[in-house]
Amino acid sequence: MVSGKQLKYDQAYLRMAYEWGKLSYCERRQVGAIVVKDRMIISDGYNGTPSGFENFCEDEEGYTKWYVLHAEANALSKVAASTQSSKGATLYITLSPCKECSKLIHQSGIVRVVYRDAYRDASGVDFLVKAGIEVLHLPLDS
Repeated sequence: MVSGKQLKYDQAYLRMAYEWGKLSYCERRQVGAIVVKDRMIISDGYNGTPSGFENFCEDEEGYTKWYVLHAEANALSKVAASTQSSKGATLYITLSPCKECSKLIHQSGIVRVVYRDAYRDASGVDFLVKAGIEVLHLPLDS
C-alpha cells in the first residue's frame, strides 16, 4: 500500500513523464519515462529514433520502424552515459514496459516501476514482478 504522500509524488512524476512523452515524434503512440532516485530526476526519455537518425518513427505503411527506441530504454541509456546510477531508483512510465525493456529495467537496478497505461502484452510486467520489482499501475486523467 502506497502512503498518501508517496501517492502524490507518484502522480506528479507520472504527469511529468506524460508531458515528456509529448516531445516524441512518433505518431502511433507517444511514451515518456522519468527515472527518479532520492526524489531527484536523474534521467528522462521518450520513444523515438536513435541520435543522428531522422525523426520519423513510422514507415510508409504506418508501422513502427524496428530501430525506434522505447522511452525507458532511452532513459536508461542516458543514465548509463552519465555519472548517475539507477540502482535503487523508480521508473515512471506512461505505458507499461514490454518484455525486452523489462530485462533492461531489471538489470539497471530499478526497484520500482509506476506506469499509467497497460501495454497489450503483460509479459513485461509479469517479468518485473517475478524479479521482485515493485510495480504499480496508476491510471491518471490527462
